[in-house]
Amino acid sequence: MDFAYSDKVRALQQLLLDFMDQHILPADPEFRRIAEGGEFPLAIIDDLKAKAREQGLWNLFLPGLKADEPGTALTNLEYAPLAEIMGRVPWASEVFNCNAPDTGNMEVLHLFATPAQRARYLEPLMRGEMRSCVAMTEPDTASSDPTNIATTIRKEGEGYVINGRKWFTTGAMHPNAGVFLLMGLQQDRASLGPHERHTILLVPYGTPGVTVVRNVPIMGHHAPEGHCEVLFRDVHVPADALLGTEGTAFALMQARLGPGRIHHCMRTIGQCEVALELMVDRAQSRIAFGRHLSEFSNVQDWIAESRIEIDQVRLLVLRAAWLMDREGNKASRVDVSAIKLAAARLQTRVTDRAIQVFGAMGLTPDTPLAFLYSWGRALRFIDGPDEVHLRTVARAELKARKAAQGVSRGGYFPR
Repeated sequence: MDFAYSDKVRALQQLLLDFMDQHILPADPEFRRIAEGGEFPLAIIDDLKAKAREQGLWNLFLPGLKADEPGTALTNLEYAPLAEIMGRVPWASEVFNCNAPDTGNMEVLHLFATPAQRARYLEPLMRGEMRSCVAMTEPDTASSDPTNIATTIRKEGEGYVINGRKWFTTGAMHPNAGVFLLMGLQQDRASLGPHERHTILLVPYGTPGVTVVRNVPIMGHHAPEGHCEVLFRDVHVPADALLGTEGTAFALMQARLGPGRIHHCMRTIGQCEVALELMVDRAQSRIAFGRHLSEFSNVQDWIAESRIEIDQVRLLVLRAAWLMDREGNKASRVDVSAIKLAAARLQTRVTDRAIQVFGAMGLTPDTPLAFLYSWGRALRFIDGPDEVHLRTVARAELKARKAAQGVSRGGYFPR
């Protein structure tokens, strides 16, 4: 395994860092001012999107990019350090058309969409003209077990009828929202196995019967694009709304979630680096009891532990990206669960230490730390809770040990 960044990646890193310094950071105060007023700062995003695309910083996340599609084809391993840079400012990824949930949605459409679906949804998404949503999680079911998903899909005539309630549907408040990827229980398949009952439909935004009920705050923070509760009441869609084939929702979502999870982890590392930098700056400038905070051994320990843990998780992420490139999404499933768990826990640990060094100021909007902490806590649910990922890793370990029973690995307990 060689995780050294190539000359190509180093050049893109520098280009991206320059773009962040010249365009993203100067726009951040105005973006936040508009967003905190309840609007989405579309004009800022659109202006920066045009600049990013001119510089070749576009659709960097999609390994299977074709020659006639807009963007820069990179492997997952090449994309990782770039996603880390984008993650330093939470809204920046959209400028480069590399934002969740669109990246995952574009990947699954890239794999499974019909030519008509590609023209209607994928191509506008890849041009950055449309946003998309995933309508999967439900308020009335334990969605950590997706076999519980109860929104119904009923076949009627030449199409389908949807009834149900979803929430944490990211992007549903975005002014460019254009389509929901909705996962539901297909009623005429309800007697089949638990992983053969669910289907994914493409529901155009504005379809009669679709109501965005509210933008659900996450630990007090409202995202301007929304993490929304959405009601689907007698929503009629035609037969060509079917993505893939009936009953294959689990396979499609797994194809989507692998890359989506690894992208979250990459961005998390960038946010942890921001928290560490703020912690170090504060420790070196703040004086208490006649000394700089950086002179206290416990603060030095927090700094050292944060650096070590960030580097450890970065290496785990790079290995998962390398394995995904080498052997595919399915082969990297356990590694992706491991990094999803490690990265989310890392963000809350590092930001908690930084908040402690800042004191009460760390709880206020005067620094990004309170948001970074709450988002890190949310990541322990997003794309699956900790417990699901722990079970995935544990089951793989138990299976491997069972297969190796009776085989000497160079160590033993005396009998």
